[in-house]
Amino acid sequence: MITWLLLFALFCKSTQYGNGQNNGVSHCGPQFLTAESTDHMIWLTWEDDSACPKVDLIYELVVLIMGKQVLNATVEVMRDQIGSTHYWNGTSDLELECASVRLRSRYKNHTSPWIEVQTSPKDALRNIKNNSPAVFPRDRLVEVGRNVTFCCILPVGQKFKKMYLEWNGYNMDPAYSITNQIYALTFHLNQASGDSGIDIKCETDKATDGASVYIGYPPGDKDLQCETRDLESVECHWNVGRKTQLSVRNATVYQLLGSPCLDGSKATCSQKVQVDVGERNWTLTAKNKLGRVELSDSADLTKRVHMHAPVRMKASTVNARNVTLEWEWTVHQYNNLNITCQVNISHSGTNTPWFQMKNFGVGLDFAVLNDLIPDWNYNARVRCGTTQHFWKWSEWTSISFHTKGDVPDALDVWMQVKHNQTIITWKKPLANQSHGHIRDYVVTWAKTTEIPQNRTVPYYKHRLELNLDTTEEYIVTVTARNINGSSSPSTITIPSLNLDKTESVKTINGSNGGFSLSWSASPMASCGYILDWCPTIGDCSVEWLKVPPTETSGSIFSKTFTDGVRYSLSVYACTQGAPVLLERREGYVREKRIPDGLFKSLKTKQWDSDVEIFWDPINLAAQSAFIRGYVLYYDDNNTGLTVSTDDPKATSLRARNLNISSYKFTVKAKTAVGECGSETITVTLNTPTDKLIQLVIISLVTVFGLLSLITIICYRHWACIKHKVYPPIPKPVLLTDKWFTSPGENSFRPLVNDCHHREANNTDVAEVHSNSHTHSAQKMPFVFLQTPTGYYNQPLKNGNPPSLTLPTTTFPSQPGLPSSPFRSTFPNPSYNLIMQNEDHQSNPRPELLEDSGKNSSGYVPQTEAVTVNPQSYMSCDPTYILLPQSHSK
Repeated sequence: MITWLLLFALFCKSTQYGNGQNNGVSHCGPQFLTAESTDHMIWLTWEDDSACPKVDLIYELVVLIMGKQVLNATVEVMRDQIGSTHYWNGTSDLELECASVRLRSRYKNHTSPWIEVQTSPKDALRNIKNNSPAVFPRDRLVEVGRNVTFCCILPVGQKFKKMYLEWNGYNMDPAYSITNQIYALTFHLNQASGDSGIDIKCETDKATDGASVYIGYPPGDKDLQCETRDLESVECHWNVGRKTQLSVRNATVYQLLGSPCLDGSKATCSQKVQVDVGERNWTLTAKNKLGRVELSDSADLTKRVHMHAPVRMKASTVNARNVTLEWEWTVHQYNNLNITCQVNISHSGTNTPWFQMKNFGVGLDFAVLNDLIPDWNYNARVRCGTTQHFWKWSEWTSISFHTKGDVPDALDVWMQVKHNQTIITWKKPLANQSHGHIRDYVVTWAKTTEIPQNRTVPYYKHRLELNLDTTEEYIVTVTARNINGSSSPSTITIPSLNLDKTESVKTINGSNGGFSLSWSASPMASCGYILDWCPTIGDCSVEWLKVPPTETSGSIFSKTFTDGVRYSLSVYACTQGAPVLLERREGYVREKRIPDGLFKSLKTKQWDSDVEIFWDPINLAAQSAFIRGYVLYYDDNNTGLTVSTDDPKATSLRARNLNISSYKFTVKAKTAVGECGSETITVTLNTPTDKLIQLVIISLVTVFGLLSLITIICYRHWACIKHKVYPPIPKPVLLTDKWFTSPGENSFRPLVNDCHHREANNTDVAEVHSNSHTHSAQKMPFVFLQTPTGYYNQPLKNGNPPSLTLPTTTFPSQPGLPSSPFRSTFPNPSYNLIMQNEDHQSNPRPELLEDSGKNSSGYVPQTEAVTVNPQSYMSCDPTYILLPQSHSK
């Protein structure tokens, strides 16, 4: 029993002691808590409560940003540390200006209340006192690629409106509220800000405030490389890489082997060292506020000699075709090195090397340049390096010089034959060919058997027209002269022309602004080929190109080529004598559409129901493309019809089987660039009846016009015509005055005969016999005889009338009298007379008729009488015949 009492007493004592210790621990807790932050770090300080017993405690802390826990930690405090000041620091990826810290103590299962402190800096409190919002962080340097949260602390009583960036290109979430007085905005830093930074604005209903942030990169330097230039120091270079985009105050700092680099921003750093044989490590450090990088290189500097450029270079000796260059070295040790120098020579005003050369030697300090152009400006550049263990070329050293003049180069001569004129032409010497100002040209020409002739041509002309015999060959020589003398003569042989031979011409199409020619190789082309070209029409200056004998193709380009102009191209074989024409071609560099109105004068002709359209041959000057034919368009009953031809020389097209209507015909030329040059004409078809009436009217009008013209002429010249047709009749000479004294008894009708023109132009006077010798109603035979001395009439015997004999007498014809209109025979009912044929010759003396007696009046018939039958016809003869008529009284 006593034992149980002792155990109960011990239990109560122990319980009382434990409760007393726990009551002491409950008073342990943090006090005087402070929080400081810099960038992403936070520092905390606090003390224990003075009533805290000496026990082992654990402090629990939580870092909150915008109400969210971003960091937590525990701090163990041993009993011997109770009563002292405690410290803690930590880092966060987020900005800590708007963060808060909570802290409490823990002993076994007992914890103290949380105490909380804000990390807002003093600037926030100052702004709030001024009734302005405060934005944090301020002027912070941040690496590209991170997320940043900005907070805005509002003064009491103000309402939040918005937060925004004054910058484009950033992804950000909408602003959100942490408490009634704190708002936050988060965005991703995906690009650098540059020296000016980025501004973040916070706007309330009464005020606006902002902050800046600078976004950049840590150092990105790489590729360190060290060398020596003077064999007394080391010089290192590296690649800076991307720019940090930071301001000068945050610039990268460089160190080489721990020593600062004065020109680190230029990616170079040098230090005085002892240059020895053997490799050595070289270390470079680059750092800024966002990070650091360390580069290293291992090198034997004796094998990395980067020489300095030559200095004080000059052209010591200048000739027409060679120059000597000299220079010096700034480093004395170079005189002991085996040096290789490279010389680049270019024309003045250009940087393209004309040619290069290399020289070798110990301490090399000169170079000789050969094969230069006389009277020419040059730029020369020299750089050098070590021959053994070559590392790098030095920088270039440049110099300019002008060579002396010389005689001109031989001219490029060609010829052109136009009509009966021969043109000798040559290319103007280029500046690198004249070697000085050209004064003039001398042209000499002659046949092989003649004394040469020459003529001087001024420097500004490059052709000479000569009137040479085109059937003979001539040898022409051209030389150029300048102040230094005459060029080598250039000779060309002018071939004789075969006027009977016609060269065939082929077509060619241009390409890429020129012509591409190919031809068959010719065994005559001992010195190559000559291609020449010129516009086909108009005056032109021929251009040419010379091709080596091993080539049988060539491309022609000229700044004078014009689209839509036809060119004639020729290929000649260059021989020891006269050039030989191989082929000719014609073509366009580029064919152009022919403008409308190509057919200047369209004409039409109707053939029944067909219509033919005519035009004049197309002038070559109007053709800006090859004409490959023509096409005729027209509509018939609203149906479009065409007629075409592929003959480029055609001058007409016919539309067939047309209806009687009005048609519009359009003619176009077919070319490689399409149909063009159109011209339109309207034609109305006539019916066949209309055409017949038209022909009749035209014929009647023509006949009427001719008759009217004849009438007018006859009226105006009637007197002359009357005189010609009806000339005055001479009065006959009679032996007695009784003949025809009375116009009523015996009147005569003149008969004019112009049937025959005799060679002798003689007129026969016919003798006429009558049936009665008296003037009575009974007809008696009688003889009418016309002689030069008068008329003799004698009555004949009664009974059957004898034949009428017409003696003829020859008279010379009178030129003024017209010929008789009566040719051939005609009936004479009164006397039944005929004229004696002209084949009968007249007798100068009359003879008596045989077997005829004299009548009472003594009439005796004459000889050479012609028998006339009463019912016969009188034959015409160019004679005036007076026929007597009897009239009843």
